[in-house]
Amino acid sequence: MATTTAAQRREQARLEYDAFIRGCPTNQLLGRLSDKWVSLVVAALSGGGPLRYSDLGRKIAGVSPKMLTQTLRTLERDGILARTVTPSVPVRVDYELTPLGRSLALLLTAVKDWAENHIDEVHAARERYDEGNDV
Repeated sequence: MATTTAAQRREQARLEYDAFIRGCPTNQLLGRLSDKWVSLVVAALSGGGPLRYSDLGRKIAGVSPKMLTQTLRTLERDGILARTVTPSVPVRVDYELTPLGRSLALLLTAVKDWAENHIDEVHAARERYDEGNDV
């Protein structure tokens, strides 16, 4: 029986990722990336330079401080954004996308733009559906 190295096993596992399987790491990642707050944070940070926590909170209407903090921590852990602390009074904390995050931002901002451009069509479709189904 041939033995394989750890690197070979990782490569084989990578080739076998299947997001349709619930236990697959890619399935879990898709779940995280499809979160509304993740999409909005990434889109907000895709505009250029770093933003402070308070800037993000103002830009993303409706996000609670708790949810914003959780989302930022999760994205930092996943390598999608970087957090930079500048010692000052008060301490300054900036967030910006990493190269991995910038590649994701292209996709998520396209989805955001699609939603903004097609919301009227979706509303019309909902109305037609609701009228036909007596909702």
